[in-house]
Amino acid sequence: MDAKSLKSYKSMRYNTQEKQLVLPEYGRNIQNMVDYCVSVSDRNERKRCADTIINIMGNMFPHLRDVNDFKHILWDHLAIMSDFSLDIDYPYEVIKKEDLYAKPNKLPYSQGAIAYKHYGKNLENMIKKAEEYEPGEERTQLIGLLANHMKKSFLTWNKEAVDDSKIFKDLEYLSEGKIVLNEESVKLTESKDILMKKNKNLTRRQNK
Repeated sequence: MDAKSLKSYKSMRYNTQEKQLVLPEYGRNIQNMVDYCVSVSDRNERKRCADTIINIMGNMFPHLRDVNDFKHILWDHLAIMSDFSLDIDYPYEVIKKEDLYAKPNKLPYSQGAIAYKHYGKNLENMIKKAEEYEPGEERTQLIGLLANHMKKSFLTWNKEAVDDSKIFKDLEYLSEGKIVLNEESVKLTESKDILMKKNKNLTRRQNK
């Protein structure tokens, strides 16, 4: 069966009278073609019908032809639209009905509480790692970077300026007293400079 014959197969009914589309992006006509293909009794003709539908489906999304396994995805979609009742020799191993509706495995989210949400759990873990460093220049530089990152994170959620003493106090708390800083030991980036840079980046993204 050619594409012209398939396109002529369209029931003269209102869409509200039709069954709900499984994959609406392909439209009612493609769904009607799939339904017709399922009903074809001759197995060879049914496969030719399916091949034609796949070609039409592929032509609907030419910009996706470079996507990996594009043809495989189309055959999966054809099986889904037929409610897995299309009896043909598929060129690929298509998705199974039980896999389509299976619940995904639960992600192993961390159950640990976050002391300050605006800093995040990753920064807390980095502080714990910094605690393990031996005293020296490398440890001092790492702690300075962490403190500046904390200040940037703080200003992301709190739009006003923040005193460095607040950052030092939070760092001391998060490190359980193992990292103690003051304004004499570490000089952090000025709040106004951080906010200015953030606003410039925001303006740049909006103008793209």
